[in-house]
Amino acid sequence: MRPPLTDATLLAALADLTARDDRLARIVADYGPPPLWAREPGFPTLVHIILEQQVSLASARAAFDRLLALASASTPASLLTPERFLELDDATLKAAGFSRQKTRYGRELAAAVLSGRLALDGLHELDDSEVAAALTSVVGIGRWTADIYLLMVLCRPDAWPAGDLALAIAARHAFGLAATPSAAELTAIGEAWRPWRAVAARVLWHFYLSGGVPKK
Repeated sequence: MRPPLTDATLLAALADLTARDDRLARIVADYGPPPLWAREPGFPTLVHIILEQQVSLASARAAFDRLLALASASTPASLLTPERFLELDDATLKAAGFSRQKTRYGRELAAAVLSGRLALDGLHELDDSEVAAALTSVVGIGRWTADIYLLMVLCRPDAWPAGDLALAIAARHAFGLAATPSAAELTAIGEAWRPWRAVAARVLWHFYLSGGVPKK
């Protein structure tokens, strides 16, 4: 298992990728190196990623910020813990921006952590496939959520979220593809970038967020 990405190894990986792929080299030349976009490990971040499922990053961030405010209303010094999440009723979570489905997913996650079925503190000791298996054993956590946790939280260098729509759209525009690639097609595209697929994903997201994709 390769060490997690850091700011330094991200730059080293970029040098390798851009030497091997002129298309990525052009993106980095035009838009600069991407951020590491590292997130803190643990329950709050996983709840945030669940909120990001199939919605914009901005709306997920707004819902997560409302959740933090509501969760800390009675105990300002507390963190968002599984216990505290389960104390919030459905109406409170709805006010924060949780759908009925994501309310269920959050409760399933909190219960899994509290019961010990999901040991978040130990995920860094597992390889990528083991992390994905552990996370996706919880109702509401699919492969996309597991891949984002691998890539942004555990900073695994070869994580590749082939089911990410923004990544697929970025690839279409960056590489002049006729259509937005499917998850299977994006998986095939990413094979050329092993063992740094997570770095290539950051390059494409950076391209997407920096104006490389035309707005509708």
